[in-house]
Amino acid sequence: MPAELKSTSQGKTLVLTIHNPERRNAIEPAIYAAGVEALSVAENSDDIRSVVITGSDNMFCAGGNLQRLLANRQELPEVQAQSIEGLHNWIEMVRTYPKPIIAAVEGAAAGAGFSLALACDMVVAARNAVFVMAYSNVALSPDGGASWSLAQALPRQIATEILMCGDRIPAERLHTLGVVNQLADPGSALEVAMALAERLNARAPNALASIKELLNDAPGNHLTKHLASERDHFVKNLHHANGGVGISAFLDKRTPTYE
Repeated sequence: MPAELKSTSQGKTLVLTIHNPERRNAIEPAIYAAGVEALSVAENSDDIRSVVITGSDNMFCAGGNLQRLLANRQELPEVQAQSIEGLHNWIEMVRTYPKPIIAAVEGAAAGAGFSLALACDMVVAARNAVFVMAYSNVALSPDGGASWSLAQALPRQIATEILMCGDRIPAERLHTLGVVNQLADPGSALEVAMALAERLNARAPNALASIKELLNDAPGNHLTKHLASERDHFVKNLHHANGGVGISAFLDKRTPTYE
């Protein structure tokens, strides 16, 4: 059975499910490409306001296919470089996508699977889920933005430990460190993630897009530049139709409905 990325929608949430059960949902170029295509289509759809990425059969993603990596050692280095570029295109799209993306993690998120979860805006994980940066265990360095994401999220010493030691990190520890947003009972991570998505779906999409852009830009911005960007986003959102809807609804003590 070929690896695939299943795409379904529930309400205003797009659900992308990594499905490669024979290899514990390992990801490969066909999945990267499908992820980019699915997000590209949903970006222009007013019917989709959020995205949840999960894995089938109570397993998030085991990372890359080591047999394929071993075979690529017999090819020119450009072959693997092109494959990683495919992964990175998907990771960058997840990171910069204007709609919120939530990872729903059951089982394990290993290697590139961990990188993918880190690229999402929020992470919901089963209490018994584990995360592992498996690269150093097979004499490799990270891809998928893992070193960037961990360096942004954690003190250098903790990020170094996770990347160099390659230990299995319980979801509970990552929740304590602030990398995992919510813990769920085993088997219910997708349900909890969907409930979180529904909360976001009820908020103004333009405001959420501004928040994501500001957060992405913050690490590289001088304060003065970032304050100017916050000003511009604020003014743009105030004059958006949803700004009037939200303020009026708050003053009238009623629930707003955003376009």
